[in-house]
Amino acid sequence: MIREWNEESLDHRNALLYAMGVSEEDAKRPVIGLVNSWNEMNPGHFPFKDVIAEMKEEIYKAGGLALELPVTGICDGICSNTPGDRYTLPARDLVSSEVEMVAELNMLEGMVIMSTCDKVVPGMIMGALRVNIPTVMLTGGFMAAGHTEEGKMLTLTHTKQAYAAYIAGDIDREHYKMVVRNACPTPGACPFMGTANTMCALAEILGLSPHGNASVRSQTPEWHEMARGAARRLVQAIRDNVRPQSFITQQSFENAVRYMMATGGSTNSLLHIPAIARQVGCEISPETFDRISREVPVISAIYPNHPSYTMEEFSAAGGLGAVVKELAKAGKVNTECGGMFGTIGEKAELSHNSNTDVIRPVEAPIHEQGGLAVLHGNIGSESAIVKFSAVDPEAWKFSGPAKCYDSQDDAWNAILRDEIVPGDVVVIRYEGPKGSPGMPHMETFMAAVLGKGMGKEIALVSDGRFSGATGGLAIGHVSPEAYEGGNLALIENGDVIHIDIEGRTLTIDVSDEEFDRRRASWRPVEKPAIGWLDLYRRSCTSAHKGATVYWKK
Repeated sequence: MIREWNEESLDHRNALLYAMGVSEEDAKRPVIGLVNSWNEMNPGHFPFKDVIAEMKEEIYKAGGLALELPVTGICDGICSNTPGDRYTLPARDLVSSEVEMVAELNMLEGMVIMSTCDKVVPGMIMGALRVNIPTVMLTGGFMAAGHTEEGKMLTLTHTKQAYAAYIAGDIDREHYKMVVRNACPTPGACPFMGTANTMCALAEILGLSPHGNASVRSQTPEWHEMARGAARRLVQAIRDNVRPQSFITQQSFENAVRYMMATGGSTNSLLHIPAIARQVGCEISPETFDRISREVPVISAIYPNHPSYTMEEFSAAGGLGAVVKELAKAGKVNTECGGMFGTIGEKAELSHNSNTDVIRPVEAPIHEQGGLAVLHGNIGSESAIVKFSAVDPEAWKFSGPAKCYDSQDDAWNAILRDEIVPGDVVVIRYEGPKGSPGMPHMETFMAAVLGKGMGKEIALVSDGRFSGATGGLAIGHVSPEAYEGGNLALIENGDVIHIDIEGRTLTIDVSDEEFDRRRASWRPVEKPAIGWLDLYRRSCTSAHKGATVYWKK
């Protein structure tokens, strides 16, 4: 047994289990939590109801007693472009608290944690690392790509682009509604290289989820077998007392960053990986990402880094394992890092790259450097982030006059009214972790930019963040944020901003003396926040340090 009970406490617990039909004999089994984010508002988590009974059966046959413990399972897409989006990033820390609580309060012997989407996967991992009992993770797999009636690929993000095109008069209302109807044809994670698939990959690279789990289609026979295998492995891990902190190391997290660079993963990984690593005393910073981005090239590109490839093509080519194999052959990943399902080297041996157009060898990359870049300058003195694998190379250097807005809504309405023109550098501020609070997505604004066909002609600089599916010249996570008095707050309309992605700089033609003069009369914009958002604002770190309430000094 992992836990130590005294007789009275154990009998007190068992009396409550008997009330729900658990037999006296079954109560002697190790209790394993199926910590499950299933709900009916989220297609990424919706499939888990299909495998609960199978996992319970496998665990029972192996000698355990599996009990379902539901936790929060939010979907960023449900609340996109609404005030609710302010809750999505704080939900990560809330989920981590729930996992910690259900594991410790119930004295679980082990856990299977189940989630798929952007904030729930990293939140569950954060909680699991703090608790450090035997744990495996099952992620939900990806959804099928959608298609227009003409056969053109669709994903959820195309609905926003279509709306902007509809407002601009480029498509009619019927075509726009057709895009909405066809964008998400099945349950699962949205099938692009967004935050959900990036985080599912993180779970597999860290060694928590079964081989192939991060690049399997949801609800398939292969996915069901992975669920059964995860259940069996968890019982064995309890017998062997294998805990996450026994195999997750600094090198594990650096491997995850290397994978993100090779695949053009989501910018949100710069919030999540540092916060997760911090739970076990490891240090991953934006500078870690930037160092590795200079060492590991982009070798695989799916939407938004590619116009038509999705997780379907990626999976058919060999998925995560094939990327790991290519990185291992070139010495770009630590193959000795272990996990619940074997080492990274063993994963590479099990894998095959069947399409070198979708997943290229390291010696023939798509980009010579990794897909994310960290910028510095007199706007983001700590850091700013860009997913340059989703930026047209023609826009890697960009200069223009600032147009400043204190919310995404203001900027979005301005571009729909054609008040933002080619050459502008749009500044959206007070959307950071403390300023919004909650650091919502700026994807709606960028989708409007792309929907109007101006992805190379307009830049965005913001202390907010982006969906992993965001394309175009979008620079986010500017830190220090405006609410904390960063220079972003002091920019005025017409100030000239310079972006140099290859040079890793983000600068503005304003002197330190002029910034000091403006700061003397500056007051932050105060946006309302109640309850959890208010607590988050008062407790969270900057984006540079994971935007989390769980950051021990």
